[in-house]
Amino acid sequence: MSATTEPGDTAYAATDRTTPTRARERASYDADVVHGILDAAYVCHLGFIRDGAPVVLPTLYARSGTRLYVHGSTGSRPLRMAGAEDPGLPVCLTVTHVDGLVLARSAFHHSINYRSVVVHGTARQVLDDTERAAALDAIVDHVVPGRAADSRPANAKELAATAVLRLDLDEVSAKIRAGGPNDDPEDMTLPYWSGVIPVAPAYGAPIPADDLAPGTPLPGYLASLE
Repeated sequence: MSATTEPGDTAYAATDRTTPTRARERASYDADVVHGILDAAYVCHLGFIRDGAPVVLPTLYARSGTRLYVHGSTGSRPLRMAGAEDPGLPVCLTVTHVDGLVLARSAFHHSINYRSVVVHGTARQVLDDTERAAALDAIVDHVVPGRAADSRPANAKELAATAVLRLDLDEVSAKIRAGGPNDDPEDMTLPYWSGVIPVAPAYGAPIPADDLAPGTPLPGYLASLE
């Protein structure tokens, strides 16, 4: 599948770091495509260099326009490394969805259908109290829409233990693979099953806490969670 778009008012500019070296026809810089992939997930992987070695951490995030907010602890090493001003912390952030397992007749051509986003940039701590509170609410609502208003806000102690990184979407690209296997012509008659096994996330029925007060109703935003 080709998801390539020409740079324009609704696209991010391609750079050396956001141009794939393989399967370039799967790359997209379209803002709607990029934002859609980011908005459909809530766990990202944040990569950075610590003491000369690469480190990758999974964490929660949320998008606000062309900016990402990443959740962390004030005791976290990358949060301490990312000051509010320059130079900040150079990072690479990734998000990936697996949409299908692609089984080909040959082992070499096995693949997956996926949607991914890679963001390069400089992360900085959010120190403004108003922006930080809004970012934390956005992260909660990104995981479960409507939840921030239906829970106790963080108190001063909790806010002091919680940090937020801000990462602008400047150098960003998506990459998408969809469709069936790409078998070689000479393998088409081999007696092996080939095709796609779809993969999709699913929510189960909400399980109430053991100490939930009797009679507490299930919020509508949870009943309709899909």
